[in-house]
Amino acid sequence: MAKFDWELTIKANIVSMKLLGLWPKSVKGYRRDLYSVYSLLSLNLLINGHVFFQTLNIFFVYTDIAAVTAIIFVILTEILTAVKVYYFVRNMKQLKQIMETLKEESFLPDTQQKILVQPGLNLWKFTYIVYHFPVLPTLTAWAIYPITDGSVQEYRLPFSAWYPFNTKISPYYELTYVYQIVSVWFLAIACLNMDTLVAALMMYVSRQCEILCDRVKNLGSEGVDKYGQRLLECIIHHKKILSFSTDCNKFFDKIVLGQFITSALTLALTMFQLTLVAPLSSESYSLLFYSFSMTTEIFLYCWFGNEVELKVSKIFNFLGISGFVKCVRS
Repeated sequence: MAKFDWELTIKANIVSMKLLGLWPKSVKGYRRDLYSVYSLLSLNLLINGHVFFQTLNIFFVYTDIAAVTAIIFVILTEILTAVKVYYFVRNMKQLKQIMETLKEESFLPDTQQKILVQPGLNLWKFTYIVYHFPVLPTLTAWAIYPITDGSVQEYRLPFSAWYPFNTKISPYYELTYVYQIVSVWFLAIACLNMDTLVAALMMYVSRQCEILCDRVKNLGSEGVDKYGQRLLECIIHHKKILSFSTDCNKFFDKIVLGQFITSALTLALTMFQLTLVAPLSSESYSLLFYSFSMTTEIFLYCWFGNEVELKVSKIFNFLGISGFVKCVRS
C-alpha cells in the first residue's frame, strides 16, 4: 500500500481549529499544558461570554417582541455553536482516535484508488472555500452596519447585549464594540470549521465505500490463488468501515440534530426580522447574508450525508448476485 495522508486534504481546517483552541496536539485530546489554558480562556471569553451577555439582555427587553426577536434569531446559532464547542472539547479524544483510524493500512488507497477518491476530496476542498463566501460578508455587515446607518453616533452596538457597565460612554463603548466583533468572528470561524470537519468525516466514509467497491471489483485480477485472500481483506475492510462510520455517527449525531432544529427556527426568525428593517439597508443585507449562511450550513450536511448514502447503496448494488458473479468471472 502506498502511504496516503487523509489529513492533508483538511489541513486548512485543522490549522484553523488549532488557532481557535479546538485541536490539541496530543492524540489523547486535551492535556494539562499551555494550549489547554489558551483554549479554556479563548473559548470561554469569546464564545461563552458573548452568548452569556446577549442572553441576559433578553430579561431586560422581554416586553418588546421586536427587540427579543432581534436577539434570539442570532443567539440561537451562537448557543448551538457553544454546544458544538462543548461536544468537540468533551469528545476530542474520540475524534483524535477516529482520525488515527484513517492511518490504518486497510483505509489507505493504492495508486489507482488515489485517482478514484480524488474527486471527492477536491469537492470537500471546494466546499470549504465556498462556505466562506456567505459567512464573511455576513460578519462584515454586522461589524459595520452601526457605522453605515449612523447609529454609532447613538452608541449603538452591533449586537444587543447587557453588560455590568455603561456602554454609552467612551472608552467602554469602543472596547465593547471591538469585543463583540472579535467574539462573533471567533464564534463564526469556529462554527464554520466544526461544520466542515463533520462534513469531512462523512466524506471519508463515502471515500472508503468507493475504495471497497474498487477492491471487490478487482477481486479476481490477481488470479484464483489470491482470490480468497483478497476477499477476506474486503470483508475486514467492510467491517472496519462500519465501525468507523458508527464512531463518526456517535461523535456528531447530536450536533447534526441540533443544527437542523436550530437552523429551522433561525431561518424563520430571520425572515420575520427582515420585515422589520428598512429595505436595502446595511442591516437588511446582513440578514440576507445570514439566512444564506444558514441555508448553506444545512446544505453542507445534506450533501455529504447523501454522498454516504449513494456510496453505500453502490456497495449493495455491486454486491448483488449478478454483480458478484460478474466480478468472479473477471
